[in-house]
Amino acid sequence: MKSNGVEGPGSLEARRLGAKRSIMPTEYLWGAPAGVLLLGYLLGSIPFGLILTRAFGAGDLRQIGSGNIGATNVLRTGRKGLAAATLILDALKGYAAVAIAEAIAPGMGVLAGAAAFVGHLYPVWLRFRGGKGVATLLGVALALHWPVGLVYAAVWLGLLGALRISSVAGMTAAVSAPVAAAFFDKFDHVPLLIACALLVLWKHRANIERLLDGTEPRVGSKAHG
Repeated sequence: MKSNGVEGPGSLEARRLGAKRSIMPTEYLWGAPAGVLLLGYLLGSIPFGLILTRAFGAGDLRQIGSGNIGATNVLRTGRKGLAAATLILDALKGYAAVAIAEAIAPGMGVLAGAAAFVGHLYPVWLRFRGGKGVATLLGVALALHWPVGLVYAAVWLGLLGALRISSVAGMTAAVSAPVAAAFFDKFDHVPLLIACALLVLWKHRANIERLLDGTEPRVGSKAHG
């Protein structure tokens, strides 16, 4: 039967719905990544070491030891409990960023993990002077693929216990992450983990110089690290 050229209200509504469906994916493609990046960065930028030391009367962490906001420098305050809490919370924020992103936007955990890691290294609240990322990267690795995180933790804690040189343990653990991801066939995670490992090495450049000079302090030392 030939159409008379006049569309009924039903067909007009169908076109409107079709137009909405064609717009929604584009909005999602832009909105979801931006959202998880912001979420990850904000979580990662929480300076737990600084917050805990101030809250429990241990002073301004930026004026102690190396001035770093991570767990190793918190340990230099003599507060082992605060150092352990800082390590756990720094790891948890990396884990949480990935887990929350996967829950609300499946497949975007890698983006959130990258943003959380960058947030820890360069928090806007501290004029982009953050930590070195070792604990936060552990949390990201555990959330992305827990066997990779276990390898990371084993390398980090094993070397820390054996050598008592935090920088060597942290840098080696970071480098082990992309290797472990490749071993477990998680090649989609390898580029992120390589980038994070390189940033960890960059943030440890002063430590590398001291290692070469033979002046890098061991865990428990009051010296810079």
